[in-house]
Order: sequence, then structure tokens, then C-alpha cells
Amino acid sequence: MKIMSSRFATRLFLAGTVLFGLGLMTALPATAEIPVFEILIKDHKFEPTEVTIPAATKVKLLVKNLDPTPEEFESFDFNREKIIAGGSQAVIFVGPLEPGRYNFFGEFNMETAQGYLVVK
Repeated sequence: MKIMSSRFATRLFLAGTVLFGLGLMTALPATAEIPVFEILIKDHKFEPTEVTIPAATKVKLLVKNLDPTPEEFESFDFNREKIIAGGSQAVIFVGPLEPGRYNFFGEFNMETAQGYLVVK
């Protein structure tokens, strides 16, 4: 039985690793940038109150709370809930959603903090 030299074995291992890595790179789909939409919380209201997003696309909502008090961003329509401390921000991923109108609200200020995602 012949034994490979360690140098040959190392080269064979490296070549296999490179080929495997190249195969993975061609097998994985290219990732597109996730669109970002900004929503402000100011004076216990959302600005803008309507945000239009593309249908069938995952999006990132960047919710900035400009008030000194916390607010809970919540939606039963797209199943999200996140407390955002005063003077801070949060990222909330949504979608992909079908075309339509989806309500979100601030649970701590429901009378004033109301908004909609309009999906087109």
C-alpha cells in the first residue's frame, strides 16, 4: 500500500476546498438589498401615517422614536410587536405581503399613534 506524501495530501485538500467553495458560490442566489422605509414617532403620532411598500418584497422598517417616552409599535395585520424606548430606534422586518392596506399602531398611545402600510 502506497502512502501519499503530506505535501501532496495538503495540495489535494486545498484544491478540493477551493472547488467546493466555488460550487457553493454559484449555487447560492445573489441577495438583493432589502428596501428601507423610515417611520418617525413624534408627539405620540406616526409620521408618515401611510407608508407605501412594494408587494411580494421583504422590507425593513426603521422606526425612530423622537419622543422622550417609550412606544410599542404593534400590528395585528402583519403580526409585529416591538417596544421602542424614547430617543431610540428599532428595525422591524416585514413581508413579503400581498397588496392591501395593513394597520399598525402605538399601543401606549392608541388614540393618536395610528398608521398604515399600503402594499402595492
